[in-house]
Amino acid sequence: MATCGEVLVRLLEGYGVERVFGIPGVHTVELYRGLAGSSIRHITPRHEQGAGFMADGYARTRGKPGVCFIITGPGMTNITTAMGQAYADSIPMLVISSVQSRSQLGGGRGKLHELPSQSALVAGVAAFSHTLMSAAELPSVLARAFAVFQAARPRPVHIEIPLDVLVENADALLHSQPVSVTRAGPAPSAIRQMARLLATAQRPLILAGGGAIDAAPALTRLAERLNAPVALTINAKGMLPGAHPLLIGSTQSLEATREVIESADVVLAIGTELAETDYDITFQGHFKIPGALLRIDIDPDQTVRNFAPTLGLVSDAQYAAEALFDALADEVLATRSEEWGAARVAELRTSLEAGWEDATRGQTLFLQTVLEALPDAVIVGDSTQPVYTGNLTLDLDKPRRWFNSSTGYGTLGYALPAAVGAWLGSRDAGESNSVVCLIGDGGLQFTLSELASAVEARTPIIVLLWNNQGYEEIKKYMVNRAIEPIGVDIYTPDFIGVAKALGCAAEAVGSVEQLTAALHSASQRSGPTLIEIDQAQWMSSLG
Repeated sequence: MATCGEVLVRLLEGYGVERVFGIPGVHTVELYRGLAGSSIRHITPRHEQGAGFMADGYARTRGKPGVCFIITGPGMTNITTAMGQAYADSIPMLVISSVQSRSQLGGGRGKLHELPSQSALVAGVAAFSHTLMSAAELPSVLARAFAVFQAARPRPVHIEIPLDVLVENADALLHSQPVSVTRAGPAPSAIRQMARLLATAQRPLILAGGGAIDAAPALTRLAERLNAPVALTINAKGMLPGAHPLLIGSTQSLEATREVIESADVVLAIGTELAETDYDITFQGHFKIPGALLRIDIDPDQTVRNFAPTLGLVSDAQYAAEALFDALADEVLATRSEEWGAARVAELRTSLEAGWEDATRGQTLFLQTVLEALPDAVIVGDSTQPVYTGNLTLDLDKPRRWFNSSTGYGTLGYALPAAVGAWLGSRDAGESNSVVCLIGDGGLQFTLSELASAVEARTPIIVLLWNNQGYEEIKKYMVNRAIEPIGVDIYTPDFIGVAKALGCAAEAVGSVEQLTAALHSASQRSGPTLIEIDQAQWMSSLG
């Protein structure tokens, strides 16, 4: 007899799942019965939140949903934070958990790991949560989940399986086939209207977000056809190469960039929420789009949130960008001022670069040193000073090489487990990128134990620890508001000693030369390395 748990593993194989992140427990062992004989490899984090962050990082580099096996009760409460980050950033994640037997659901009898309702718990951080009431439902529910991942705005999906259903006879499902769903294409009439508005625009501009990440080539051609400046959200970095003359960067929160956006007469916003953590990171308000706004998104709701469009289109970003480019071939483009396009972008970038403060310059040099030593690096960031700086000053040549938890949900501790998942996803995709975790001393203490997971999984990630002995950004925030800093000057342990005790190589550096040498050494290792950078020492070394 094949149980529901065993058939689940076979169906996941059919959907191309290569890895599962989870911590086995008495309520999930039946999920593992079929795992040993499958092609799916299991990674064990040290906390279910780590499992979710690993799945998130995996999905971002692999381009496939990250999958987690999670126990009832505390396992689900632990992973909800990671689901929240994935939900905010539109990352596909499949969370499969156990739950009490059908006759005991919601019983309040004090059973092991019992919650009143796991589905209610995750309702706000999942596209949907489904309780499998019989094994026969399994193929259709998995099809629903992968339809979300393939054709809708990708977000976490939760499927919970009662303990008695996990062991139910599922022989009849052994020949179930995976379902493939294609994303929606653009309506021709809307494309024609958008093309006419863009063609007649004197000063067109493009705002692109992470939802358009797979449309990079088409979007680049479209921008070049229009001579339109392009601003990218943080999750969209690399869609245009860093040296592209039309690339504004990711500085939409700065006044000089806002002036350029406000001067555009037609703005095409594609795959972007137009939300605070990309367009108003200083919380000043006043971001405006006075020109005609064209919005393209796979999510109908998102086409009208934050800023109402002149014209909205529900479509896959790549299909829409390609269709717009083709439609513009039939349009006569308006004569545009020589002061627009690449000339305006060059002027803006010169102005921004002249205004960076010393701290910004020092942290930018730190990031540039990393990329010079590891030109293929994927940098997975936490909420920490160099990440905030890189969000503004760093431009990449390819997408999916810079992502972090300072956007959207803004979780501390994300970067370490997400980097483990990102390295595994990169390898499963057949790539040989180095993966760098960029994290602060405060954030690292949230998930420090996942260094042991990195050692066990033999992932040669490089953890760059930016140590400023506390929560410096929050301390500044309190001081600026005349609040006495409390709770921000935290105890910082001997990270080098802890890392070595967990099986990592570890060292401290304080200059460009030392960092470069440490990165080259770390890139030759088969396991993780922690490199600690003291903020004060780094800045003083620069004179």
